Amino acid sequence: RVRIGTGDGDFVDAFPRRGGHSRAVVVCHGLEGDVRRGYLRAAVSALVEAGWDVWPWCYRGCSGVPNLRVASYHSGMTEDLAVVVDRVRGEGYGEVALLGFSIGGNQVLKYLGEREDVGVSRAVAVSVPTDLRSSAERMAGRENRVYMAHFMRALRGKVRAKAVQFPGEVDLAGLDEIRTFADFDARFTAPLHGFGDVYDYWEQASCGRVLEGVSVPTLLLMAEDDPILTPECFPYGVAEVSEVLELEVARYGGHVGFYEGGGERYFCRRAVEFLGASDRGVG
Repeated sequence: RVRIGTGDGDFVDAFPRRGGHSRAVVVCHGLEGDVRRGYLRAAVSALVEAGWDVWPWCYRGCSGVPNLRVASYHSGMTEDLAVVVDRVRGEGYGEVALLGFSIGGNQVLKYLGEREDVGVSRAVAVSVPTDLRSSAERMAGRENRVYMAHFMRALRGKVRAKAVQFPGEVDLAGLDEIRTFADFDARFTAPLHGFGDVYDYWEQASCGRVLEGVSVPTLLLMAEDDPILTPECFPYGVAEVSEVLELEVARYGGHVGFYEGGGERYFCRRAVEFLGASDRGVG
């Protein structure tokens, strides 16, 4: 565990796999995930084998240790990613790349699109809700009720823990009745992070509005059968005119699935191929 201060009195935790390589990949997990998730562990192993040091990190409050502020993280919070990238660059690597899954991919793409000096060479993003509003609305549908219930249990638990950690600062009234991202983001995410309302949050936090600004080679891997993505989440138009953004849409893959024969993950193979499979410098 490497604790990284965020500059506002809080912290995030990274769990690097160091192998003495000259290059590193910063890896971002999905909503309420952590570095132990199967998809992330598979990607880390594949990249280590391909000759990268790998820095998976956890968002505020996701590393098993409560963060120090009432607010934790949100889907478009790129400030902490910037802090992690700066820390990894400070380790002396000759090259730093990014890999993000789901909202981690949204953070990666938003980070790349809103900054001129990104400090990374390449990036891969997998199963990204580039339009948070339409994705949240689809998640509220009957076909995703089990998936939504899973996220709501985790998020409600985080809010209850915050109420204990910060007595009197978190109102739990009606928490058990919250069933959708729309309700949760309107009640907690938007106000805690300074957005005008839930729609302002979804608009400002979505990477889709800044994809034209991506300036480094980037692969966006999506699947047609992803249950939480809508047509608005597939940026065909931007990718068609961009010189650096490559959009690859598989027929099957689900949401951060992409299983191949033998239980292998297609996104591992594509990430290694796109980022480069051998050291370009001295380890």
